[in-house]
Order: sequence, then structure tokens, then C-alpha cells
Amino acid sequence: MPKTDYSFTQNRELSWLKFNLRVLEEAEDDSVPLLEQLKYISIFTSNLDEFYMVRCGSLYDLSLIDEDYVDNKTGWDAQEQLDAIYERTTYLYKRRDDVYESVSSKLREKGIFELDFEDMTKGEVKYFKDYFLNYIFPVLSPQIIDVQHPFPHLYNKSRYVMLILESKGETLFGLINVPRSLPSIIYSPEDKMRYILTEKIVHQYADKVFSNYQVLFKTILSVTRNADITLSNDQIDEDEDYRGAMTKILKKRTRLAPIRLEFYRNSHKKLTKFLRKQLNLKENQVQVSHTPLDMAYVYKLYDHIEKVDELKFHTITFNPYYPRTPQIIEPGEILPQLRERDILLSYPYDSFDPFLKFLKEAANDEYVVSVQIAIYRLAQSSSVIKYLREARENGKDVTVLIELRARFDEERNIHYASMLEEAGCRVQYGFEMYKVHSKICLVTRKEGRDIHYFTQLGTGNYNEKTARLYTDMSFLTSRNDIGEDAMLYFKNMSISNINGEYDRLLVAPFKFKSRLIKMMEEQIEEAEKGRPASIIMKMNSLTDREIIDMLSKASNAGVKIKLIIRGICCIIPGLPGKTENIEVTSIVGRFLEHHRIYCFGTGDDAKIYLSSGDLMTRNTEKRVEIAFPVDDPGLKEEIRNMMRVMLNDNVKARKINTEGDYERITREGEKIDAQRCLMQRDYSVSPLLN
Repeated sequence: MPKTDYSFTQNRELSWLKFNLRVLEEAEDDSVPLLEQLKYISIFTSNLDEFYMVRCGSLYDLSLIDEDYVDNKTGWDAQEQLDAIYERTTYLYKRRDDVYESVSSKLREKGIFELDFEDMTKGEVKYFKDYFLNYIFPVLSPQIIDVQHPFPHLYNKSRYVMLILESKGETLFGLINVPRSLPSIIYSPEDKMRYILTEKIVHQYADKVFSNYQVLFKTILSVTRNADITLSNDQIDEDEDYRGAMTKILKKRTRLAPIRLEFYRNSHKKLTKFLRKQLNLKENQVQVSHTPLDMAYVYKLYDHIEKVDELKFHTITFNPYYPRTPQIIEPGEILPQLRERDILLSYPYDSFDPFLKFLKEAANDEYVVSVQIAIYRLAQSSSVIKYLREARENGKDVTVLIELRARFDEERNIHYASMLEEAGCRVQYGFEMYKVHSKICLVTRKEGRDIHYFTQLGTGNYNEKTARLYTDMSFLTSRNDIGEDAMLYFKNMSISNINGEYDRLLVAPFKFKSRLIKMMEEQIEEAEKGRPASIIMKMNSLTDREIIDMLSKASNAGVKIKLIIRGICCIIPGLPGKTENIEVTSIVGRFLEHHRIYCFGTGDDAKIYLSSGDLMTRNTEKRVEIAFPVDDPGLKEEIRNMMRVMLNDNVKARKINTEGDYERITREGEKIDAQRCLMQRDYSVSPLLN
């Protein structure tokens, strides 16, 4: 076996941390409204929380069970990767604290004040003390930790106030859980723009909870636990269904191994030593944050502050934006229009409503006989579920392939699966070894002896809420070749055949990566013949080693490669003899970039595929994904125009340099913010596509 070349690749975890720093940098951008800056700090924090729960959790498990495992981008084992993550995290905490203090200071100048007790008026101190005694103290469950009272279980990401106590010369610990039933922030009665975190109130008056002890030290803390749960067939009892087993295993998430300990503002050597021993944590797994440990309150604060528009909207990019229905869609029913033309929706610039209208029509059309759909994530109150149930009530056969293992959406999907079954829909689940991540919906309509297929394929979820926040594409067609492949897809899924044969669709885990590699090889052949050769791809993340090596090969052959990768990028571009013909940019802006677009070739002959799957090993080898072709010349040109705008972005985009780090793009001429251009449907930028 040839030796792996690590000279042009970087570790996926450290690459992700670099991406999350890009998110934090948006909070430093003065062109972003102040409350939006605060949101970016919250997003950075929740991103990091999930990263620790999932990625660090997985690496922790690997460090225990697989001594032979090494990362195929660096050659590091699991513990080496964890140590690198922990070291980098210390810097990120300091950077976040600085940004948070800066944004908080600017908000205070505008009258929006996160309070400490030393900031309060006498009236506020009295109000919050009374609030504690009347509303918080009655629901607290304090605990003593000593020989008679063993160390309790600390729940994942719960906030605690912990104290070092003394009584009769004996030192012991006290613990107060901050109940999730309490509001996260409390507003001042004197000024609704002044507020305090609830855990700060508990911290202030913790002495009163342990009034029979002397308090030597107190702090606020949180423990992050491994949340990377899996479910295999041998965990399911023979008398238990899959949904019931999944419900049971979810309860284990809060009890898995600790992976991080966070203190808010203050730590103590004795307390830290005690907790590290109890939680089995190393010194580098402990962090002190001067930013609140849970930033989810920011969204409630944002909604609470209604009248300060300049803090939310002060640029074109951050003005209120309302998605539009494309002009190509005429008033009236959608299904007849699909007989005439394909329709491409580009979220969030286009509205999600045409797809819902498509589904509602199918539910009520007397000639529609069946609706089939694959679901990964849905909105909390989903119109998709409403119309699927409506279709079943109207006598249609409704088949829903729903993936219960959509991380952190498992409970919601279990709930919807139960609702659909109660309505009489046929509900199927993903496979033991493969998550179903495809985005596909097939409507079958029968008129006499004729059968017509109407197919929707997408790059993102059937979620009305995130369709206003994520950039995605939704393709609707009545093309028979696509419809027949969609019909075969659902038949194959129903019999657990993940290796089916399709004419137009590229379906992972067996036919997605191999077909993409074949199209890369075609471009290599073009370059070797001295012809223009191009690969332009947009995705969330790139980690698949085989794809990375093929891109390096294409670069060495002279193929011009442009990649737009929002998040993890394990390839290092611009290295002579390795990746010198590869450019990588990342766009982080108001909307979460979520398209997966794969373009091969130049001019009118270029092949364009949209996909539900990134070029990560989990997508190419461990999930059921679909990539689908766009053949209509007008729609292909629209996609090329969008890609051209994104490749010209020099405001929100950053390029990856030869060190694997992000740097600003310096290009003479006008400033181009791709998301703003696409909101305005402005494609008038200099061409960067062949």
C-alpha cells in the first residue's frame, strides 16, 4: 500500500475550528448590526458546544477502543487530535471573550445592558432579591457533597452554581442546579433594556441557600458530555419497534462520558482538582469563559427588543428580507406548469411556498394516486406533515422514509413518525449502517392508462423555518427519466436495496462518489489533450480522502479547480506540484451557505449536478444521498450565474492560503457581497467562469 501523502491536507477538526472562528469574525464586523453581532457570538458558542459533544465525543470513544486508528489527513491518532483541539480551544475562548466584551460595551452605549449586581440601582437589587426569594428559591434543589452525600450526576450543558463550604473546620462542596424551567434572563423593572442572566441571581444568593455554612468560594459551571449516540440492531429487543428503541437510547445522551468542563469567570484550584477527578478529565479539558456559558438567550433578547431597528437593520444586507416567488411560476396550479417547464427554487431568495403548494395540490388532486418522500429534518410545526396527512385522508398512498437518527432532531422525528403512522401513512426508517439523507419527493398521477411523475429533489431539508435562513436549491420536474429513477429509488429503499441501478440519479453510498470521480477523470483527459478543463464545486465540507487525492491529480494535470466550501476543508490549495491549480473560498454571511453544486466542464457542455450530499466520507460512504442533473439550458445558466457571483465575493468570502488558514480577499474594483447580490437578483459581476 502506498504511503499516504499528508503534505497537502489538514486535519478536519482543526479545519472546522478555523471555520467557526470565521463565524466569530462576523461579530467583529462593524457593518453587521450590533444585535446580529451578538447572534454570531451565540452561533459560535452553540457550534462549539455541538462540536465537543459530537466530534470530540467520537474521538474520545476512538481513543478508548481503536488503538490502530489514525487520521488519513495528518497521521495523528485520536488522542493527538483531541490534544490539538483542546490547545486551539483555549485561544478561541480568549478571542470570544474579547469579542463579547467589545459587543457588550457597544450595546451598553445603546442602553442594552447585561447586568451584574454591582451595576444595579438599589431598586433593582431589591427587585432581584425578591425575585430570587419568591420565584427561584422555591424550585432549587441544593446538594451537599461529602462522605455521606456522593457526587451527583451533572447533566449535559446544564448550568450549576458550585461552592466550597466550611463548617466546624471541615471543608466540603455545595451544588445548585439552575433549573431549565426558569427563564434564562430576567428584565429590570426600571428599564426593559436592562437584564440579568438567571444563573447570576442564583450565584449571588447561593450563600442564603447554604446559610448554615461559611462560603469560601462560589462559581458557575457547566459540563459537556459526549452526545455521539448510535443504534445498532443488536440493541433492539425482538418485541420492541425501532422507534421505541430510538426513544430509549436518546435518554442515554445526558449520561454519556464528560468531555469538557467550563467555569464562568472564576475557577478555584481545589474545586477544579476535585471535579477533574470526579469527571475523569485532563487539565486541558477545563476552560474558563468570561462569556455566558449558554448563549441561547440571545434570540429571546433579540425578539424582546422591538423598537431599536438600527441594532438589527442598518445595511442593505441586514434589512428585512422577504423571499419571493420566481417570475417563472405563474398564478394557478403548479402541477400543470411542470408539464411545460422545470422549476428551480433558490432558498432563501425564493419562497418555500411553491413546494408547499406542490404538496398541497398533490394531496387534493383526484388523479394523484401516491406521494412518496424522504425526510431528514422538519420544522417544529411542519406544513409538510400537514399535507402528507391530508393526502392520506384523501385516499392517496403515502410513503414516508424518515430518518430517526438526524442528530438532535431525533425526538421531533419520532413524534412526526408516530403522527404519520396514526394517519395511515406507510412509514419507513433508515438502515442500520447508513443514514438516509436524501431530499426527494415523488408524486404519481394516473390519468386513464397514463402515469405521470412529478419529482422534487433538493439540496436541503423540508423545513420552512431553515429555508428562510439556509441557502439551498429545490428542483421540480415532470421529466420522465427523473421520475422513473425516483420511483425505482423508493422501491429500492422499501426492500433495503441501497445498491440500485439508476439512469440519471447518482445515489450514495455506491454510485455517487464513483460517478463524480469519473467526471473528474474526464476533465483530466480534456486537460491532457490541451483543451479547457474545469471543475467548480460548492459544498459545506470536503473531507473524503479519495476525492481530495483526485482533485490533486486533476490540478497536476492542469484542470482549473474552484471550490466554494463553507466549513471543513481538508485540502490545502495553491501548493506547487500538489494543488497549484486549486482555489478555495468560504462565504460566511447572513444566510448559512448550504448548497451542494457540482460542475464539470466548460460552456454549454458543462455537466451540473445538485446534491443532498457533501464530499465528506460520511456522505459518500455512510449515507444514502442523491445527486441529480440539471439539463435545462436556462436553469444551468442561472446556476452558473449564481456561482459566478459567489466566486466574485470579496466582502464575506475568505480564501484559504497555502497554510490552510483563511485570509481576506484583496481584489481591486467594487465590493461584491454575494448574498446581497442574490437577494437583489444582481448578476452583473465580472465573469470568473469559463
